[in-house]
Amino acid sequence: MSDKTIPYKIYLEEKEMPAQWYNVRADMKNKPAPLLNPETLNPMTLEELSGVFCEELARQELDDTTAYIDIPEEIRKFYKMYRPSPLVRAYCLEEKLDTPAKIYYKFEGNNTSGSHKLNSAIAQAYYAKKQGLKGVTTETGAGQWGTALSMACSYFGLDCKVYMVKVSYEQKPFRREVMRTYGASVTPSPSETTEVGRKILAEHPGTSGSLGCAISEAVEVAVGTEGYRYVLGSVLNQVLLHQSVIGLEAKAALDKYGIEPDIIIGCAGGGSNLGGLISPFMGEKLKGNKNYRIIAVEPASCPSFTRGKFAYDFCDTGKVCPLAKMYTLGSGFIPSANHAGGLRYHGMSSTLSQLYHDGLMEAVSVEQTSVFDAAVQFARVEGILPAPESSHAIRVAIDEALKCKETGEEKTIVFGLTGTGYFDMVAYQKYNDGKMEDYIPTDEDLKPGFASLPQIG
Repeated sequence: MSDKTIPYKIYLEEKEMPAQWYNVRADMKNKPAPLLNPETLNPMTLEELSGVFCEELARQELDDTTAYIDIPEEIRKFYKMYRPSPLVRAYCLEEKLDTPAKIYYKFEGNNTSGSHKLNSAIAQAYYAKKQGLKGVTTETGAGQWGTALSMACSYFGLDCKVYMVKVSYEQKPFRREVMRTYGASVTPSPSETTEVGRKILAEHPGTSGSLGCAISEAVEVAVGTEGYRYVLGSVLNQVLLHQSVIGLEAKAALDKYGIEPDIIIGCAGGGSNLGGLISPFMGEKLKGNKNYRIIAVEPASCPSFTRGKFAYDFCDTGKVCPLAKMYTLGSGFIPSANHAGGLRYHGMSSTLSQLYHDGLMEAVSVEQTSVFDAAVQFARVEGILPAPESSHAIRVAIDEALKCKETGEEKTIVFGLTGTGYFDMVAYQKYNDGKMEDYIPTDEDLKPGFASLPQIG
């Protein structure tokens, strides 16, 4: 098909929206290792997980055999407010780069939360409401997950308590106010309001916080408050399941025009967006039908995939959550205060970690000044100010397109634009003022985190 017949934006009709989520674990030969009870070191049971998560979500977390799970009608109805989301052909960027590569991006920022996080937030709020709960607790880094969950909770009339990583709470006051506008309470983490928060503050006075800290606080409050459960915006199997709508829509849009991608790129923090984008493509790869090149992009300041260890670790700094086998820098690792708050997590999804370990995808780390170089370049030619997280994928998409310019290859590149960066202006200001710095931890810096890994055979 000639490029001229491919529109700038490929929109699916509402009737073409996925009616089921895709569970990539069902097609994995090597399943992700099970979550372990930190006290017994036995695999977590449904009953144990249901004490922390909603029961249906706990079932989804443990299900690694059902390939397709029906999306409830109430969730599909909500999705129609902003889905299907467009797959965009980046004609302007291609022209600016003077590359023979064809670049597409799946744009997930066209909703009030400004990111892909709403895809799972509404599902988790729905199951909490269905179970008859009063409310939920959660953590948020950049604030996109907290924003999405606060909107989802307001839709279903649930209370929402958000623990926001302190550095992001201070850097992104407007994101905080959006959450409060939707009715959520927002607490900077670590805080004095929980036992684990007070402990972390005592050990690390003046810390800027981390997602691991905020998770610990949110779990403590959920477990200790009747009628509440904890929900998480990334890392977990259930979240990757809900986010598969991204990849399913992207693939349907590509198939509509007979387009086959060569390279699929996503930013990687805990794995929600990357896992969602690549899931149906990875499914084809697992079945041996296709051989896509899949690239995870992470910050050089928090390099879980590229410099982490594949081991069982706590999902949180306070060590109250189950143990997960993943690529990790250690739950004691506190990343630098980089501006991609959604990528400041010490570990990576167990599902993605297993796929990476099995050589089914690649990972690269990039420094934040080069990420913002790419973000600004993209904004100036494509007209969208991208989130710092998404800009990691943009950086590598541009790099791959420039390689095509050198070789003359007409590769098709697809990347995930997870959301917009309009609440990230402190970061853009630092970049524009020439005050942005790069931080790459030394091997010595990583040692304390690795030393905190539990000794499990």
